[in-house]
Amino acid sequence: MAWSQDEERMLAQIESYLTDDDPRLAARLESFNERVERRETQTRKRAARAGRGRRRPSRSTIIILVSWLLIATLIATLLIMVFRHDAAALPI
Repeated sequence: MAWSQDEERMLAQIESYLTDDDPRLAARLESFNERVERRETQTRKRAARAGRGRRRPSRSTIIILVSWLLIATLIATLLIMVFRHDAAALPI
């Protein structure tokens, strides 16, 4: 919803009174607004980057995946060795 001209004029007057009354407050508010704007810009950039392509898995995800794969391979190898040993030990 757009502001009316009277509302904009009143807001401008309030702003000028506050700026004149406490310049440090005005500087703090300006600094805060700049930081918020930078953060919003960074958030938009991240969202644009994330929307472009597939997200890469993190390093910890890759380490966990490789660890599980290694464990599964070792278990399968041990089972094969056990079954072959049992088959070789049975008398014919």
